[in-house]
Amino acid sequence: MTRIPRGARTLKWRRRRQEKIRRWPSLNLVALMDVFTILVFFYLVHATDVQIPASSHLVRLPDSTADQQPRNTLVVMITRDDIRVQGDPVTVLGKVQGSADSEIAELKTVLEHYVPVEDNRKGGEVTILGDKSIPFAVLKKVMVTCTRAGYDHISLAVLQRPAGTG
Repeated sequence: MTRIPRGARTLKWRRRRQEKIRRWPSLNLVALMDVFTILVFFYLVHATDVQIPASSHLVRLPDSTADQQPRNTLVVMITRDDIRVQGDPVTVLGKVQGSADSEIAELKTVLEHYVPVEDNRKGGEVTILGDKSIPFAVLKKVMVTCTRAGYDHISLAVLQRPAGTG
């Protein structure tokens, strides 16, 4: 039987400890890929539930009991102060209320830039978000302008309220 010197065991233990300290930590990529796969599926499932974003500080939409979800279309927003297309201001509401014309010239020129040029469709689609405090005459002028600019399908955005409530 060979005898191990007294300090050899502690030196061997120290050497193993220093080797462990020098090693680089490894990253388990399989678990990381599983997490990213779950996140991708989560985003894909919830990305289909898209609604038209209505700025609550600009427009207060009227209530409705409609069941259909709105399609992704061009958005014309009528706030208390102005008319906007895709969020960009087009004209001031006071100017529209004061005019005797049946259409809004500034709005028509902006809308004509957005009309889709596809052979299989007759006209474009537009969604109007109108504050519930605006006069109907202004809403009618906006709808007439949209029709004359080449938009055959006009939708009015409303807030959905549960069926059975007043």
